[in-house]
Amino acid sequence: MTATSGTGTAVARTADIMAALTHLTGYNAAAAMSSLTEMTRVTGAVWTDALTRSATPLDIAARNLRWWRAMRHRNEPQWHLPNEIVLSTPFAHLRDFTHRDGSDNSSDNESDVVPTLVLPPQAGHSSSVIDFSPTQSQLAVITAAGLVRLWALEWRPATAATAHVTITDYLDVIDRSVELMGGRANLIGDCQGGWLAAIYAALHPERVHTLTLAGAPIDFHAGESVIASSTRALTTAFGLAPYRALVALGGGNMPGKAVLGNFIAIQPQSEISRQLQLLENIDDPAHVQRYRVFEDWFKNTQDIPGAFYLWLVEHLFWGNELISGDLVVDGRRADLANITCPLFLLAGSTDHITPPPQLFAAADAVGTPQDQIWCRTAEGGHLGLFMGRDALRTDWPPLLEIVRALSEPQPAGAAPRRRRGRTADVVADPGGTPRVPAP
Repeated sequence: MTATSGTGTAVARTADIMAALTHLTGYNAAAAMSSLTEMTRVTGAVWTDALTRSATPLDIAARNLRWWRAMRHRNEPQWHLPNEIVLSTPFAHLRDFTHRDGSDNSSDNESDVVPTLVLPPQAGHSSSVIDFSPTQSQLAVITAAGLVRLWALEWRPATAATAHVTITDYLDVIDRSVELMGGRANLIGDCQGGWLAAIYAALHPERVHTLTLAGAPIDFHAGESVIASSTRALTTAFGLAPYRALVALGGGNMPGKAVLGNFIAIQPQSEISRQLQLLENIDDPAHVQRYRVFEDWFKNTQDIPGAFYLWLVEHLFWGNELISGDLVVDGRRADLANITCPLFLLAGSTDHITPPPQLFAAADAVGTPQDQIWCRTAEGGHLGLFMGRDALRTDWPPLLEIVRALSEPQPAGAAPRRRRGRTADVVADPGGTPRVPAP
């Protein structure tokens, strides 16, 4: 029996690796073809433009120099909405954005609305993606929806002193933040911030008024994901050894540059297209500005605490314990069935980082009644869910309107007040402007 069991396990492991490698091979072949197609298109367009303008070799050299300088230019990513840090730890800041839009909201009794806490992604980049630019800000859309008592956590770059920060530390800073906000809050979690919010809500359901997850992996093995396939192949073959080696090379932390490299490797066609489109549009100041804003955020990396990173790989990416119900944190089981609050799920139709099935699995795992679960699929990919103009103008407002209606005091028998027309004032209309390709 033991021999048969061992053989069966080995066969299953081999099949798992082969399935993951088959998916990765097909995905990479398609990505290579897309990259080649884009290179061919832009090269032809640039030369056609040069011939049309009768550009001299000196003109071409000057154009290429401007392109090179634009690619090399970097600024630190910034927060744009006024805020203040009201809680600080070595690995996180709590930023308060409450009532900082310059308007008088007292007439709407918005000061009584349930507070909202946003947990940004944590994947080797600045948390400021949720306040990406003055005209592309998830936080501005949340405020415009009437959720004006607004806070956001900022994940700070890991250092040698914070290499041993654990999941417990992150859950504790969320709890301290909610306590500071009054003891109960709407949680909005983007990507990694989403599964973190889900774990917190499972452990502290009494503190979560509503839960909104965008592009957040809950079932890490669902759908077809390059990250899931590569993790499955590596861990099945080598366990955590490759990930421990990366952390060791990072001096105890997961290097942000390695995370960035992985994102670029997953979708190289986006990187190639972004750089070549810059060359194609180097004489368009608006395009160059859009490019710079994105590159300032995307290429400015920060390290992730090594202990925390290895924990999430082992228990979530590899073990998939959040969806299986086996996840235990500090002796307590993080059972998603404990979550009974209204649940809002927003996925990207072409999200290759978190395919929609990974997020929508939450709907069947939580204890929330089905009529209190809202699922929505936005057109576009992963990052567009948090900073894309289409998602911010079209997909977030209907969800946030419901959250606000559930979060404001209502006189007996009164219908919830509806707010319309304000989101368009805080997010630029995409119109016909070219997009900067992003994962």
